[in-house]
Amino acid sequence: MAQGVVVLFDERANAALARLLDRLDTAGVPGARRFPPHVTFAMASDIPARTRAALKADLRVLSIPNLWLYTLSAFSHTENVLMLGAVVDTELLAVHSAVHDVLAGKVKNPNSYYLPGSWVPHCTLAHGMADEQTAVAFRALFPVEPVEARVARVAILDTATGDLDVLV
Repeated sequence: MAQGVVVLFDERANAALARLLDRLDTAGVPGARRFPPHVTFAMASDIPARTRAALKADLRVLSIPNLWLYTLSAFSHTENVLMLGAVVDTELLAVHSAVHDVLAGKVKNPNSYYLPGSWVPHCTLAHGMADEQTAVAFRALFPVEPVEARVARVAILDTATGDLDVLV
């Protein structure tokens, strides 16, 4: 079980991402549809209610920039992942750091992949693919048009239940 601080997108970005997922499905590679399209800013085994309230207060005064999902890429951790990487700029890094400033020392088991200096902001398109599926998926989507993703909401996503606790 894990809980993540995620940004969710506007309908236009969601529609563009759904079209990419449809192309994956057509190619025989199941797209990542368990959760709504998102970029994860932080992940931990538990983000307590008091910490959520502090994060909500901080997020109200932050200006969260649009994300440009542009770089089609793959990585392997415990399973192969196909992703659209976000263009990283100083505004995005500042928001990411602010989120982690609130969470520091207040969450259980923070995931090091999402910490400042390690984070690769991305929207997962497919995961759990066999190696040969990864190549098929990449060919099905490349070249990909950039997706301008306006942030519509910031929420805590519970990866066990799929529940979203909307912060802003």
